[in-house]
Amino acid sequence: MTAALLDTAAAHSASALLDIRELTLDLPNGTRLLHGITLSVAPGETVGLVGESGSGKSLTARTVLGLTPERAEIGGSVSVDGRSPLAPASLRAIRRADAAMVFQDPRAGINPMRTIGDHLTEALRLNEGWSRGRARARAAELLADVRLPSPAEHLDQHPHELSGGMLQRVMIAGALTTAPRLLVCDEPTTALDVTTQAEIVQVLRELCAERGMGMLFITHDLNLAGSLCDRLVVMKDGAVVEEGPALDVLRAPQAEYTRRLVAATPRLSGSDSAVGSASGPGSAMVEVAGVSKTYRVRGRGEVRAVADATLEIPVGGALAVVGESGSGKSTLARMIVGLEQANAGTIRIGGRDIAGHATGREARVARAKSVQMVFQDPYLSLDPRIPAGQAVGDVLRLHAGLDKAAAADRALELLTAVGLGEEHALARPKTLSGGQRQRVAIARALAIEPDLLVMDEATSALDVSVQAQVLDMVADIRRRQGLTLLFISHDLAVVRRVCEQTLVMRRGEIVERGATTEILTNPQHEYTRLLLDSVPVPA
Repeated sequence: MTAALLDTAAAHSASALLDIRELTLDLPNGTRLLHGITLSVAPGETVGLVGESGSGKSLTARTVLGLTPERAEIGGSVSVDGRSPLAPASLRAIRRADAAMVFQDPRAGINPMRTIGDHLTEALRLNEGWSRGRARARAAELLADVRLPSPAEHLDQHPHELSGGMLQRVMIAGALTTAPRLLVCDEPTTALDVTTQAEIVQVLRELCAERGMGMLFITHDLNLAGSLCDRLVVMKDGAVVEEGPALDVLRAPQAEYTRRLVAATPRLSGSDSAVGSASGPGSAMVEVAGVSKTYRVRGRGEVRAVADATLEIPVGGALAVVGESGSGKSTLARMIVGLEQANAGTIRIGGRDIAGHATGREARVARAKSVQMVFQDPYLSLDPRIPAGQAVGDVLRLHAGLDKAAAADRALELLTAVGLGEEHALARPKTLSGGQRQRVAIARALAIEPDLLVMDEATSALDVSVQAQVLDMVADIRRRQGLTLLFISHDLAVVRRVCEQTLVMRRGEIVERGATTEILTNPQHEYTRLLLDSVPVPA
């Protein structure tokens, strides 16, 4: 760190709840991942930790809970309310009472075989000695605090019964169970739509104010960081490159790296709106007419996920679908891809009716080659046993008929295009960050150059610079090949940049549709106005 950064950090560490000084971390092979990190968080203060994937943000934050790589050599000091998580004798006490962490991937943090109630009550029953009834009552209160619609019912559900955004709220509720003094949040709003994000951020603000709780908040959303955080710490390649009051850093960044991050941040206004490459009227790639889908949910009967949806995407066009978690966006996308079967209506891709499931291997392979989907959760969409390069190469061998060597070369080209290198091609998913895993999934989907690409929150886990790179790549493919895009996102600024047309869904129904720029500047439906009002803006 520079002398100026050290002086600033020292000024804040005098009465710090979290005090990290000159933290280094070396792997057994001698590779240094953290280079003298110094930062602090005072009681009631929110400090944002920002930077690209692989910059060391999560690794720094994990040292607070003692979650460091096995056999890693750690230098410097970390103190949480006067106790060091680097000392085994105090680590359990810190985890029980002083600090808690909300992880980036909610599905990886909850046992899929146990209910939400089991997850939330375990610590209270085992560590605090609470009765089952008292613990469940407290768990229901926490779920209500994070704005889940039916707290009592959710306690008896399993993780697979909740959407990604709902499950992330469960994770936040779980972290608050023992009322920690310090909350470490690693991309906690990545899976949340803008209205839910606004509610969660307000909950976190209130908790910090009421409890004097400090918060270390990792995010790649600079707009969110500016609206929530008191100070920002910018990291690159395992080192701090800039630190200061949040608005000062965003409005007048001093480091060249910070200036690049700010420039890459999407905004609701600007001159970089999407430009269509459609073939013109009458050349529809996707035609959906009167499609509906209902599910039978235990204890709730039939739940309507999509009701009478009708839409059309021209060849080379890009349509965004926006709305809150549970609005039916992903269900609609999965029916278009063929992963779900509609209860009513018709779906045509390239003039072919695909409302029913394809039968036979050749039919399934043909559909996969025509339509590819990038899912919201990259960890679940990649085989944990297969290295990233092989995951992309296998697709090329199956659909493009390339031999093993040619497929490997092309796979590396695709991984490079989404910001990864040869070392990532050899890595398995568990060794990659969430953003890196999502880039592998995007490269794999684009490998066979499909006619229709469905992206379900596919850029939500990416930092702003890589997100801009991926979106530019998708736009280039659209221009060159006439790729048709169905883009599901809760980030309205990204939608403005990617899609010419937008439709808004709420509770399974399409409530507004039209040109993206018109919807974002002159929304007609009250719900659309609510979505726009919920977008974080640095104040």
